[in-house]
Order: sequence, then structure tokens, then C-alpha cells
Amino acid sequence: MHEGSWGISHTRVPTESRPGHVALIAGFYEDVSAVAKGWKENPVEFDSLLNESKYTWGWGSPDILSMFAKDVSGDHVFIHTYDADDEDFGAHDVTKLDTWVFDNVKEFFRAARNNQSLFSKLNEEKIVFFLHLLGIDTNGHAHRPSSREYKDNIKIVDAGIKEIVSMFKHFYGNDGKTAFVFTADHGMTDWGVHGAGHPSETLTPFVTWGAGIKYPQNVSTQQFEDAFLKEWKLENWKRQDINQADIAPLMASLIGVPFPLNSVGILPLDYLNNTDLFKAESIFANAIQILEQFKVKMTQKKEVTLSFLFTPFKLLSESKQHNILRKARSYIKQRKYDEAKPSRLLQYSFVAIGVLVAFFLLIQAYPWTYYIYCLLPVPIWYAVLREFQVIQDLVASLLSCPPSHFVGYLLVSTLGIEVLVLSFFYRYMLTAGLIAFAGWPFITQLWTRAKRTSLNWIFFSLLLAVFPLMPVVGRKPDISLVMTAGLLVLLLSLFVVASLTKRKDSFVNEELPLHLLQMLSMVLSMYVVYSTDNSLLKKQGLPLINQIISWIILASSFVLPLLSPPILFERLFSILLSLMSTYILLSRGYEALFPLVLSCLMFAWIHMEQETLQQSGVSCKQKVNSIQFIYNTDLTQLRQLCLDDIRRAFFLVFFLVTAFFGTGNIASVNSFDVTSVYCFLTVFSPFIMGALMMWKILIPFVLVMCAFEAVQLTTQLSSKGLFLMVLVISDIMALHFFFLVRDYGSWLDIGTSISHYVIVMSMTMVLVFLNGLAQLLTTKKLTLCGKPKSHLI
Repeated sequence: MHEGSWGISHTRVPTESRPGHVALIAGFYEDVSAVAKGWKENPVEFDSLLNESKYTWGWGSPDILSMFAKDVSGDHVFIHTYDADDEDFGAHDVTKLDTWVFDNVKEFFRAARNNQSLFSKLNEEKIVFFLHLLGIDTNGHAHRPSSREYKDNIKIVDAGIKEIVSMFKHFYGNDGKTAFVFTADHGMTDWGVHGAGHPSETLTPFVTWGAGIKYPQNVSTQQFEDAFLKEWKLENWKRQDINQADIAPLMASLIGVPFPLNSVGILPLDYLNNTDLFKAESIFANAIQILEQFKVKMTQKKEVTLSFLFTPFKLLSESKQHNILRKARSYIKQRKYDEAKPSRLLQYSFVAIGVLVAFFLLIQAYPWTYYIYCLLPVPIWYAVLREFQVIQDLVASLLSCPPSHFVGYLLVSTLGIEVLVLSFFYRYMLTAGLIAFAGWPFITQLWTRAKRTSLNWIFFSLLLAVFPLMPVVGRKPDISLVMTAGLLVLLLSLFVVASLTKRKDSFVNEELPLHLLQMLSMVLSMYVVYSTDNSLLKKQGLPLINQIISWIILASSFVLPLLSPPILFERLFSILLSLMSTYILLSRGYEALFPLVLSCLMFAWIHMEQETLQQSGVSCKQKVNSIQFIYNTDLTQLRQLCLDDIRRAFFLVFFLVTAFFGTGNIASVNSFDVTSVYCFLTVFSPFIMGALMMWKILIPFVLVMCAFEAVQLTTQLSSKGLFLMVLVISDIMALHFFFLVRDYGSWLDIGTSISHYVIVMSMTMVLVFLNGLAQLLTTKKLTLCGKPKSHLI
């Protein structure tokens, strides 16, 4: 209201720290390959405002400051950082991250008065001071933006900035040559995360004042779609919104240095308090700088493309470039400033296709990634056509059934696939699908044949249908629900132990200790979750003993199931106990109940599939309770494909999609709550935290695949046939998403549409990995007392 100009800075997805700072200081939007570096390292070298400055001093986080000090030309960027371990979400007081910056800046300027060399550098032109304040972000992650800690941190920063501004003015004798820019790299949701494209993440404040900045402008009316002006009582003070990348050229203009080489930002002239000539010359230089990037990119593309395939951008042909620049220069002079059959033939054919594709890519000098993309389909389609007999059997089976049944199956399959596609956008479609699944026993007459099994199927289908209707995980943590899930698992364990004790004489001596150990692991998980939550609420951090127990439980969850007998029911239940112990540690609310309900439905599914097989006339020699997982499948026991196998493949895909979306996970970065890993660590470590959250997502997938391993065994279903059917289903879904891929709109819309397509196309590969992991967990048998590890044959 008194000194400067303001507006809202519009950031882009991903709303993470590194991409935001790159946009602010270098003027371009970060390549997403930086995610492989944890948003901490430079995937490629780039120019920045700090590199163009005469001197730069920075204080704050080592994660941010280090990336701008690295690869700069010359020795003129000096950074002062605290220890990385100080960035602890579970620390008692994280406002120290901000007070550390303020205190060190003040100490720096006090020391400068007694250091002539430093004093002279500070009085040079074209220098930058960078104060990186991380406390508010850390408090937002740890306590949510609505917390008292978050609001208190804002007050501390507000007071700190006021003191620092006063100190700067005093140090430079109120010479009026300092420009101040206050903004943020990203925003944050109400539940304390960021990374996606919600307005609370992409809209950030931008306030600037001092040398070269326009004074406040009083206006009568302003047209904006949001209600910020009214909320902040700034209706009469001109708001000037900008894109985040525009801030870099603005800062470069303020201190009189060249625009960063890679900047795509456009200088926001309305913020500048300068002559029309200066503004015209500045925006002209800005245009030339962006045009030079266009020329380099066009030259690079032209060099690696066949001449008859290269089409220049007509609106910026060489002649038009010259005309535009000439006219602009002329206006400035005139002071008009406002103006792709298994046989040898098949093999040789595909080799020839591969050679032709490679030769075509070679003569155009395409990068190696193009070879992978264009050549990978060649061996894949060769492998598909080699298995032509399997496809022929499927077609013969389809043609052998009555036309009405075939049409009915086709309509149901189409509807099912449409439900799967829509579930990517509307989670409640999974609820509709599960309710339809509950009616399966009535349609197939299984209700009259196996009422108890059918009741279990109906009950757990309807119970699981509730989860997609629940809010996104992470917004409302509820430890009591986590404790409830743990208690239900313990009660179920006691029931299973009692049942096995009555049925097996050897159970007490041979298998009971393992079950008790897994139950103890569950009790410890519940204790750790409860204890850690209390400790963090009291701001006492993560207890070391809790952290050690958590990691031991995680490691043991991969080993303990392998010690159990390979009998189908016992091995699956052992897997459930071990994985639930880990899942409890990674849960913050109702999602802890999800794997338990999902597993109960999987047990019901196994029994339902065996009943279906008996109903269709296929002999089943063993009951489910006596079947053993085997490592090497006897191929003579496998049967030909039938129409029911299409339904089994569809069930698998549907349950895998439910395993992902059932607990609120969405195709977005901000749907994964970092607080779910607090039983393992609270100090920020993107790769470890990411790996733990990824394992949490994969646990329901593993439970589904272990259950389907049992379905394959009980129904004598070929896994090769299964993969072909899943490939067909995923390809049909992929066609939907292919036509929904967008190349316009926001980064989030484009990225989400591509993500949906990639996820569905990757389904078969993920299925291979999950099938291998499930086969390991179900068939591998470890023995203690020095006996060698062995497979059960």
C-alpha cells in the first residue's frame, strides 16, 4: 500500500522446490528428468541470474543453494547453509531454519564493517542477496497450514523480513538503490503437501518494492475470477499477476545484468518504474534473447532431420524475423514505444524390419532413445505372432459358444472396460463395479451350490465398495482406525490359530511359533504407530527405538512368510500377517483397513473360482485347504482357455486398479502423504521416503497377485494365456487413453493424460514383475537350523 507493486505468481506443475527455484532464478521451467536427481542436482547446465550477477551471497537450505552455486562461471557466488539433518519434519521447533538465516545475515553485515575486502564487494553494483526461508514449508508438511505452528512461523518470518529490510537500508545509508523481491517457489494444500496443480499449490505471492519498482497504484475496479482481493481488502490497489518464469528477467532488469541465457520469461513491464525508452529497449533485448533460443533449437532439429521432412515454422521464417526486429527498432527510434506364422520367414521378416527401422533412424542422427522406442515393438510383436496358436485357441473357443452368449459376454466385457477407464477419473466407478461383482453368485447359480462361500463374497465385495467413496488418504489422519485395523488382524490371527490347532496335530510344535512371532510383529507395529504419533504431537521427534523396530519389521516381512508351509491357505495368511505389519507402520487413517478387507475378498475369490470350475465340469482333485504352492508347474495339468478365463483376467485387472485407487491414491504427486513414513524417518530424504511410499502402494498389489497365484493353481490356468488376455484388456483401455492424450492446456492436464496412457501400457510389464514377486513369496521355502534353502518341487 505504501512502497511497491504486487500480484500473484502463477507456477507450473510439478510444484516442487527445485523446479520452482529454477523458474524464479533461471527463468525457465525445469525438465522433468530432474526428478531422477531428487530435485537436487542439475541434469543439464544452465545459466541463471546468480551466474550473471557481479556477486551473490545466499543463506538457507543446502538442497537449494548448492544447485545454483554449482557450475557457475567464476568465483562470485557464496553460499552459507545449515546442516541437511536440520530439515527434520519431526523436530521440536523448525522455525530455527528461518531464524538461522536471519541471524546469519545480520552477523554477516556486522562482520563486513570490519572487513575492508568484503565491504568493498558489498558496495559493488549488480549484486544479489538470496535469503531462502524453509521453516514455513517444513511446518506446513509437519503440522498442516492451519496449525498454530504454521501461523507462528509466518509471524516470525514477517518480523524477520521487517528487521532485515531495515538493516539493509541502514547499511547502505538509505541510498534507495536496493530492490526487494518477496515470493515463493510453490504453495501448499490444506493437508500439507504440494507437487500437483491445485490452485493452493500453483498460486504464490509476489511482492516487490524499492529501486526501479512502481509505487502502489490506486484503482476503482479490478476483474479477477478469484476472491483474493476482497479477502485481503486490496480491491483498490492494482494487482498485476505474472508467470513465475517472468520473475527472472524482472530481477535481471532491476540490477542491470543480461537476461539468463535459457530464460523463457517475459519481462513484466508494468512493474518497472523507468522511462519508456528503457522499457522498450529492455523488452526488445528480451525478445532477441528468446529468439536466439528459437534459432538454436531450429538449427539443432534441422541438422538431425532429413531435408525433405523438415518444415520450418512459417510464422517465424528468417525473413519475418528480420521484418519484426527491423520494425521494432524503427518504432523505438521514432519514440513510438507503445506500438509394424512362426517360421524362418517370420524371423527373417522381423529382422529385416528391424534393420530398416534402425537405418532410417541412423541417417537422421536421432538420439538413442528413439531406437528403443521404435525398435522395441519389433521383438514384442515377433513373440506375439510366435504364440499364434494360443490366440487361435481363444478365437475357436469364442466361436464355439452360442451367439447370444458371445454377444452377452461382449457387452459385459465392454461395459467392464469402460468402468475401468472411468475409474481413473471417478473413483466411485470402482464402487459400482464391486456392487456388480456382489451379484455374480446369483447370475451363475453359485448361490444355490455354495451359499456360505457366496455370502462371504457378497459381504466383502460390498464392504470393499465403501473405500473408493472415502476421502483421499492423508487429509484427515486418524490413528484410532490404524489401531482398529491392527486389532482386527490380531483377532483374525487368533481365530486362524485355533482353527489350525484343531485341524493339524503338528501345528503347535512346528508352525505355532512362527504365527506367534508374526502376531508379536503386529503388536509392535501398533505400539510404534501409537508411540510415534504421541511423540511427534509432543514435538519430541521420532524415538530411536521406534525407528529401529520399524526397519526390523519391514525387513522381516520379506523373510517370515518364506518360513511358513507352502500349503495354500497357510502361506497366504502368513503373507497377509507380514505385509499388514508393515502397512500398519505406513498408515495414517482408514487405509489401514483396506488390505485386510481386500485380502478377505481374495480368499473368498479363490473359493468362488474353484466352485465355478466344478460347476463347469472340470475336475478338481484337491480342496483349497490341502492344495500346495509348487515352484515348477506340471504343464500336463494345464487346460485350454475358456470364456471364464476372460472374466478371471478382467477380475485381476479390476482388483489391481482397485488396489491403487481404493485408498484414495490418484495420479498426482500431492496425493501421497509424507507423514505416512514418520515411523521410519522424519529427516527429509526423497529417495528413501519415496521408496517407502511406493512399497505402501505396492502391498495391496502383492496381496492381489498372491491370491491370483492361488487362483491359477486351483483352476489350472496357464500364466501365459493370462498375460495375453491382460494384454488385450490393457490395450483396449490404452486405446481410450490414447485418444484422450492432450497436447494443449496446462502442464497438469497434459501430464495427467500422458500418465494415464503410460500406466495402462505399462500394466503388462508391472504384472510380470508382480507375478514374479508373488511366485517367490508363495513357492519359496526357507528352513532353519542350518538346512539349505530349497524350492518345494
